[in-house]
Amino acid sequence: MDNFTTFVTFIDQWAWIGWLVLIAVFLVIEMLSLDFTFLMLSFGSVVGLVTDLIGVPVWVQVIIAAAAAALFILFLRPPLLKRLRRGEDPTKSNVDALVDLRGIALHEITQISGQVKLANGDTWTARTATPVPIPQGAPVAVSAINGATAIVRPVND
Repeated sequence: MDNFTTFVTFIDQWAWIGWLVLIAVFLVIEMLSLDFTFLMLSFGSVVGLVTDLIGVPVWVQVIIAAAAAALFILFLRPPLLKRLRRGEDPTKSNVDALVDLRGIALHEITQISGQVKLANGDTWTARTATPVPIPQGAPVAVSAINGATAIVRPVND
Protein backbone atom coordinates (compact mmCIF):
# COMPACT_ATOMS: atom_id res chain seq x y z
CA MET A 1 0.00 0.00 0.00
CA ASP A 2 2.93 2.31 0.51
CA ASN A 3 3.73 2.36 -3.24
CA PHE A 4 0.12 3.23 -4.04
CA THR A 5 0.13 6.11 -1.58
CA THR A 6 3.39 7.37 -3.06
CA PHE A 7 1.91 7.16 -6.56
CA VAL A 8 -1.24 9.07 -5.57
CA THR A 9 0.87 11.73 -3.87
CA PHE A 10 3.05 12.02 -7.00
CA ILE A 11 -0.04 12.42 -9.25
CA ASP A 12 -1.52 14.98 -6.86
CA GLN A 13 1.69 17.04 -6.80
CA TRP A 14 2.21 17.07 -10.58
CA ALA A 15 -1.41 17.20 -11.84
CA TRP A 16 -0.95 20.82 -12.91
CA ILE A 17 1.53 19.67 -15.57
CA GLY A 18 -1.04 17.22 -16.88
CA TRP A 19 -3.60 20.01 -17.14
CA LEU A 20 -1.11 22.24 -18.99
CA VAL A 21 -0.33 19.41 -21.43
CA LEU A 22 -4.05 18.81 -22.04
CA ILE A 23 -4.63 22.52 -22.64
CA ALA A 24 -1.77 22.63 -25.17
CA VAL A 25 -2.85 19.45 -26.97
CA PHE A 26 -6.47 20.59 -27.21
CA LEU A 27 -5.42 24.00 -28.55
CA VAL A 28 -3.21 22.43 -31.24
CA ILE A 29 -6.03 20.11 -32.31
CA GLU A 30 -8.40 23.09 -32.36
CA MET A 31 -6.07 24.99 -34.67
CA LEU A 32 -6.27 22.05 -37.08
CA SER A 33 -10.02 21.48 -36.86
CA LEU A 34 -11.42 25.02 -36.31
CA ASP A 35 -14.67 23.64 -34.92
CA PHE A 36 -14.56 25.11 -31.36
CA THR A 37 -15.03 21.65 -29.79
CA PHE A 38 -11.41 21.27 -28.71
CA LEU A 39 -11.34 24.91 -27.65
CA MET A 40 -14.17 24.12 -25.23
CA LEU A 41 -12.24 21.07 -24.00
CA SER A 42 -9.20 23.27 -23.41
CA PHE A 43 -11.41 25.69 -21.43
CA GLY A 44 -12.53 22.72 -19.34
CA SER A 45 -8.88 21.84 -18.79
CA VAL A 46 -8.22 25.41 -17.63
CA VAL A 47 -10.99 24.94 -15.07
CA GLY A 48 -9.27 21.68 -14.02
CA LEU A 49 -5.97 23.55 -13.66
CA VAL A 50 -7.59 26.23 -11.51
CA THR A 51 -9.16 23.59 -9.25
CA ASP A 52 -5.72 21.96 -8.92
CA LEU A 53 -4.15 25.27 -7.92
CA ILE A 54 -6.90 25.72 -5.30
CA GLY A 55 -6.01 22.32 -3.84
CA VAL A 56 -8.99 20.17 -4.81
CA PRO A 57 -8.33 16.38 -4.99
CA VAL A 58 -7.46 15.05 -8.46
CA TRP A 59 -10.59 12.93 -8.88
CA VAL A 60 -12.76 15.99 -8.14
CA GLN A 61 -10.66 18.07 -10.57
CA VAL A 62 -11.41 15.60 -13.37
CA ILE A 63 -15.15 15.64 -12.65
CA ILE A 64 -15.28 19.44 -12.46
CA ALA A 65 -13.21 19.82 -15.66
CA ALA A 66 -15.43 17.35 -17.54
CA ALA A 67 -18.60 19.09 -16.36
CA ALA A 68 -17.19 22.50 -17.30
CA ALA A 69 -16.16 21.26 -20.76
CA ALA A 70 -19.64 19.80 -21.30
CA LEU A 71 -21.26 23.09 -20.27
CA PHE A 72 -18.94 25.06 -22.55
CA ILE A 73 -19.77 22.75 -25.47
CA LEU A 74 -23.50 22.98 -24.83
CA PHE A 75 -23.84 26.69 -24.03
CA LEU A 76 -20.79 28.61 -25.32
CA ARG A 77 -19.94 26.80 -28.57
CA PRO A 78 -23.31 27.28 -30.41
CA PRO A 79 -23.37 31.09 -30.10
CA LEU A 80 -19.69 31.26 -31.06
CA LEU A 81 -20.35 29.18 -34.19
CA LYS A 82 -23.37 31.33 -35.05
CA ARG A 83 -21.35 34.50 -34.64
CA LEU A 84 -18.49 33.08 -36.72
CA ARG A 85 -20.77 32.10 -39.59
CA ARG A 86 -22.82 35.30 -39.48
CA GLY A 87 -20.78 36.96 -42.22
CA GLU A 88 -20.64 33.96 -44.56
CA ASP A 89 -21.57 34.39 -48.20
CA PRO A 90 -25.02 32.77 -48.59
CA THR A 91 -24.34 32.06 -52.27
CA LYS A 92 -24.29 28.35 -53.00
CA SER A 93 -21.10 26.95 -54.49
CA ASN A 94 -19.68 23.73 -55.88
CA VAL A 95 -22.20 20.88 -56.00
CA ASP A 96 -24.81 22.87 -54.05
CA ALA A 97 -24.89 25.45 -56.85
CA LEU A 98 -25.87 22.76 -59.37
CA VAL A 99 -29.08 21.71 -57.61
CA ASP A 100 -32.10 23.16 -59.46
CA LEU A 101 -29.88 24.26 -62.36
CA ARG A 102 -31.62 23.75 -65.68
CA GLY A 103 -30.29 21.99 -68.75
CA ILE A 104 -31.07 20.01 -71.90
CA ALA A 105 -30.92 16.24 -72.33
CA LEU A 106 -28.20 15.49 -74.91
CA HIS A 107 -29.16 11.80 -75.01
CA GLU A 108 -32.15 9.94 -73.66
CA ILE A 109 -31.86 9.84 -69.86
CA THR A 110 -32.88 6.69 -68.02
CA GLN A 111 -32.30 5.33 -64.53
CA ILE A 112 -29.08 3.78 -65.86
CA SER A 113 -27.55 6.26 -68.29
CA GLY A 114 -27.85 9.58 -70.06
CA GLN A 115 -26.12 12.87 -70.67
CA VAL A 116 -27.16 16.45 -69.98
CA LYS A 117 -25.82 19.89 -70.89
CA LEU A 118 -26.42 22.29 -68.00
CA ALA A 119 -27.11 26.02 -68.26
CA ASN A 120 -23.63 26.79 -66.94
CA GLY A 121 -22.10 25.00 -69.94
CA ASP A 122 -21.06 21.80 -68.15
CA THR A 123 -21.84 18.42 -69.66
CA TRP A 124 -22.66 15.72 -67.10
CA THR A 125 -23.55 12.08 -67.17
CA ALA A 126 -27.11 11.90 -65.95
CA ARG A 127 -29.75 9.60 -64.57
CA THR A 128 -33.38 10.10 -63.78
CA ALA A 129 -34.77 9.13 -60.40
CA THR A 130 -38.06 8.01 -61.97
CA PRO A 131 -38.59 4.96 -64.18
CA VAL A 132 -39.92 7.19 -66.98
CA PRO A 133 -37.09 8.06 -69.42
CA ILE A 134 -36.47 11.67 -70.42
CA PRO A 135 -36.19 12.05 -74.22
CA GLN A 136 -33.27 13.71 -75.99
CA GLY A 137 -33.67 17.50 -76.22
CA ALA A 138 -36.10 17.72 -73.28
CA PRO A 139 -35.55 20.43 -70.66
CA VAL A 140 -34.39 19.10 -67.29
CA ALA A 141 -33.42 20.38 -63.85
CA VAL A 142 -30.85 18.88 -61.50
CA SER A 143 -32.37 17.28 -58.39
CA ALA A 144 -29.11 16.05 -56.86
CA ILE A 145 -25.52 15.16 -57.61
CA ASN A 146 -24.38 11.61 -56.94
CA GLY A 147 -20.61 11.46 -57.40
CA ALA A 148 -20.01 12.52 -61.01
CA THR A 149 -23.61 11.93 -62.10
CA ALA A 150 -26.42 14.47 -62.13
CA ILE A 151 -29.78 13.14 -61.02
CA VAL A 152 -32.28 15.08 -63.13
CA ARG A 153 -36.02 15.55 -63.44
CA PRO A 154 -38.02 16.72 -66.42
CA VAL A 155 -39.10 20.36 -66.48
CA ASN A 156 -42.39 21.32 -68.11
CA ASP A 157 -42.18 25.00 -68.99
